[in-house]
Amino acid sequence: MEFFPTKHRILAACRGDVQDDHPLLRWALELSELHKQQLAVDEVVRPEIDQRRAELIRAIDEWIARVLPPSLGCARLHTETVGAVIDRLAEFSASAFVALANPRDGEPFIAWERLAELAVAFEDLTDELSSGRRRLPCAP
Repeated sequence: MEFFPTKHRILAACRGDVQDDHPLLRWALELSELHKQQLAVDEVVRPEIDQRRAELIRAIDEWIARVLPPSLGCARLHTETVGAVIDRLAEFSASAFVALANPRDGEPFIAWERLAELAVAFEDLTDELSSGRRRLPCAP
């Protein structure tokens, strides 16, 4: 199994399209569903959603810590974990679709551009992690 699915497969998972059983795709799908729920519910339910998101982020980071080969000694530190990045991809996906459904003054363009930039950054990060040139903050 490959360590990291491509940005296209992660974004497809955030849209609900999971073509295989890669754990990161399943987690991205669930995180995206949670962000969609969070946009539609009142404040009372949000702590439960946030708790589940934190559990999923931790699961991603623990899985990454188990499967990722060690980084090189000179690897630069990334500022956040893969779980946090996938959570933001899920959040930005949900927000972009909401902006598309309810457009206001360029908001859809901004939301989609922000998502596209983060997707490119995710793929850069996964390339650097796979080659050992980047390392992650301490795993849980």
